[in-house]
Amino acid sequence: MNAKLHALRTVLNLARANKTARRASLIGGVICTLAITSCMSVDRTVMVPPTIAGATYVGSEECAACHEDVMKDFPTASHARLAMNGDKGLDMGCESCHGPGSLHVEQGGAQVVSNIVNPGRSSETCYQCHLDKRGEFSLASSHPVKDGRLTCTDCHNPHKGGAVMGGGKELHEANETCFQCHAAQKGPFVFPHQGLRDGCLACHEVHGSVNAKLLKVRNNNLCLQCHLADDLGVSATGATTLTVIEDHASRLNRGTCWVAGCHEAVHGSNASKALRY
Repeated sequence: MNAKLHALRTVLNLARANKTARRASLIGGVICTLAITSCMSVDRTVMVPPTIAGATYVGSEECAACHEDVMKDFPTASHARLAMNGDKGLDMGCESCHGPGSLHVEQGGAQVVSNIVNPGRSSETCYQCHLDKRGEFSLASSHPVKDGRLTCTDCHNPHKGGAVMGGGKELHEANETCFQCHAAQKGPFVFPHQGLRDGCLACHEVHGSVNAKLLKVRNNNLCLQCHLADDLGVSATGATTLTVIEDHASRLNRGTCWVAGCHEAVHGSNASKALRY
């Protein structure tokens, strides 16, 4: 009996020891996590400006001497907020994206790759702040930025106004940005797709998508976001309504609305009100 009690006490002691060790390990992990988080937590946006070997920051005033036309509108730009405030701060608005400009100034503003950074030639500078966009450009369907056929400045103006267009009264300007390359989708059409009034971004992702053609949704659910029961002749329960000539209930499970010769002219048509070619 004594041997059994001794064995039982041994097991209980081991269990208590393991529990204490696990608790200590958990507390230690929490402390380490809090320590790391406290070191990483900041109350401001963190950015890493480009570097140029042997160059130092000179301030945006030096840039204004040659780039007066750009500097005139730059205070209205979103990127004008990139500044270091405080007693030791430096007006490095331009150099936040173009790198320290001392060598560029010393060489009379010569366009030498080694003395200034030009984000218009490569999007790597933009990725230093917009890291998520690098990932979006790596998706299955994306604008050809990684291939070097486009850069961020082809669609965004970092020197004037909002770098991101498309809100409120700027909706028209956002569409015009797309139409610079996609002129065929602009029209005019005899029968335009009224969805264009909501802008290209109503159906397409800007930078990249897992779906073909930068679409937000890959199948007829994209169309159903706007074309609800009254348009399709199908209620939420699948029952047929009498508001359209044809019942689409049996067609919705066949794929997308723009295949099989149905509504393939998705942007507009000059031949069919039903958006057919």
